[in-house]
Amino acid sequence: MKKALIIGAAGFVGGYLIDYIQKKCVWSIIATKMPYEDFEYPEVKICNLDIMDKDSIVNLLREIHPDYIFHLAAQSSVALSWKNPGLTVDVNIKGSLNLLDAVRELDYVPRVMLIGSGEEYGFVLRDEVPIREENVLRPGNIYAATKACQNMLGKIYFQAYGMDIVMIRAFNHIGPNQAPIFVVSDFCKQVVEIEKELREPVLYVGNLSARRDFSDVRDVVRAYTFLMESGVAGQTYNVGSGEAVSIGEILQLILEFSLKQINVEVDSNRIRPVDIPIIEADIEKLVSCTGWKREITLRDTIKETLDYWRARL
Repeated sequence: MKKALIIGAAGFVGGYLIDYIQKKCVWSIIATKMPYEDFEYPEVKICNLDIMDKDSIVNLLREIHPDYIFHLAAQSSVALSWKNPGLTVDVNIKGSLNLLDAVRELDYVPRVMLIGSGEEYGFVLRDEVPIREENVLRPGNIYAATKACQNMLGKIYFQAYGMDIVMIRAFNHIGPNQAPIFVVSDFCKQVVEIEKELREPVLYVGNLSARRDFSDVRDVVRAYTFLMESGVAGQTYNVGSGEAVSIGEILQLILEFSLKQINVEVDSNRIRPVDIPIIEADIEKLVSCTGWKREITLRDTIKETLDYWRARL
């Protein structure tokens, strides 16, 4: 039986990845979390791990001997990267480097998946949309720059040391249980707070014209497992829906499901210092390699995210 290690499993994606592997893959699972995180899963061994401590990574890898390593641990908020660039650099670059160096010291070659972001492409020219993996990277924010660096490090370690590394550029993924620092979850939480009369009937927004490629997180983790098995070492794969929609269109879908009349106001504090006009994935490489296709509609994801906040608040 293959053994899968999920690093950073306590985040948004980790639980969904565990669910899918348990249902569809004949793999045993070991998952890591930070010592302060509260995270348990049936039939999953949970270990504390700080990726800033390379020796701890080495010791864990030697102990459990994984076949597959999903590197999910990251500071993944663009907004937070502007406020705390040092933390973002430490976690996303130094932490990834620690993992790669730890794997390099092993006496066998596990497969490592590095999760990057569609934000790495940055300022895309009009004739470059949809964006192919070979496109020039022009990161427009600190988070994107750190993920672009992680990708470069992955390529270097593949080429220099013969390591088995598959790299992902994941575009916006959304769904129930996502933190409200991300736009769709934030809008849904605000709407539910208004429905429950916990706040005034005003929804505060940032830039609504930016167009992004949104996928349900459950579709995204399917792509990860497909690529873990079938992806070509040293290659980078876009994971997204292949279709960009504006934040304004997302907002209108959310308001359609609202149980109350809501006014919309722009909050200057929600406007990023720099915002990329459009990010849309070309997913031909993913589809041709794995046969993956989107199964959950944007409309269904938004409804489920609203229902999640209705149950939680």
